[in-house]
Amino acid sequence: MPGRLPPFVVSLLPEGWLQSVLHYREERAMLRSGRRYMSNITMAENADEFAALPLDVLATPLAAHTAAGVFTGTYAGPGRSAMEQDFERNLATIYDRADTPRLSGVQIKAPMTLDPDGRLSPSIDAPFTHILKPAGTSGFEALPLVEWIGLALAREAGFTVPATALIAMPDDMPPALLVERFDIRAGADDHRLLAMEDLSSVQGLLPQAKYDGTIERVARALRGLSTSPDEDLLILMKRVVFAWLIADGDMHLKNMAVLKIAEPGNPAFRSVRFAPVYDTLTTRVFPRLEHDRMALKLNGKDERLKRADFLAVSAIAGLRASDTNAAIDDVLERMRAAVTAITLPTLPGYGPSGAAAVTRTLEICQERTAAFA
Repeated sequence: MPGRLPPFVVSLLPEGWLQSVLHYREERAMLRSGRRYMSNITMAENADEFAALPLDVLATPLAAHTAAGVFTGTYAGPGRSAMEQDFERNLATIYDRADTPRLSGVQIKAPMTLDPDGRLSPSIDAPFTHILKPAGTSGFEALPLVEWIGLALAREAGFTVPATALIAMPDDMPPALLVERFDIRAGADDHRLLAMEDLSSVQGLLPQAKYDGTIERVARALRGLSTSPDEDLLILMKRVVFAWLIADGDMHLKNMAVLKIAEPGNPAFRSVRFAPVYDTLTTRVFPRLEHDRMALKLNGKDERLKRADFLAVSAIAGLRASDTNAAIDDVLERMRAAVTAITLPTLPGYGPSGAAAVTRTLEICQERTAAFA
């Protein structure tokens, strides 16, 4: 692609906070600043350098060190130092190293590794197996709690969701969210090749255009790419209904993806499926987002959605109305039970604002589920 990098490569590059930390403005320079990227992409000058880099393989599942939604292992990552340096500055020093994995997205995140003893540490010279999402600032301190609720609701609603846990942070910091990667090999005996590509890249769009699409275009792209198109399109319809029910105004093209799997030696992906749910949360509980709308329009609308709007999109996607209605009813039934049953795990440091954000999150979900027609 003369003059620019392909959209898939651009989608791997750091954005927002991490981009500012790395001080690179030109895309190729930023790409050369690192060696390991999401979607199992590793870049090296030669074979010896490549062989020296660790493979991202999940050796220790998060579930082995989680109880009642809380991480029970030992946190050995950045915190606030005795010299009153803030967490972001300490995290930035980790990214000074080229072998620290680079992450895309505007939210502050840290690449972590979890060893068999339950020690969670930055994935420098170690497999990148988990993502740490710390609390935000300026009214976004409850972000990890609200995302934990969103992913828990998604799991109860029948979606495939990565393993998650809330983690107590040092130095009186608010709790963080720990998310297990689902796009890496599951153990030493797993020799598959996995790649995740977001729906922005799939459609040949740069990350800046992640809010420019529509659900109809996503459905069209998914039908042409998926190895089980009808199943994945029904999952997409459920995913959009779920986003509406929880008031997730950030389900843009980079927060949906396909997961591609190939066998060793096979030049083609034998499986291309809609990826598990990630980065889903109720955005309306945060400052200046009280009236947040859907990130992508469907049936020409991003607000006041009804069943008829989802059925109109499903018809364009080539799905039967009876199948779509059954999928919607399944999500609604599961959500009605989930919003009254899910509670926040017991962990110190939430503070009144954190508890209030979670309470409001569940209220919004209950209101929207009850009012859906």
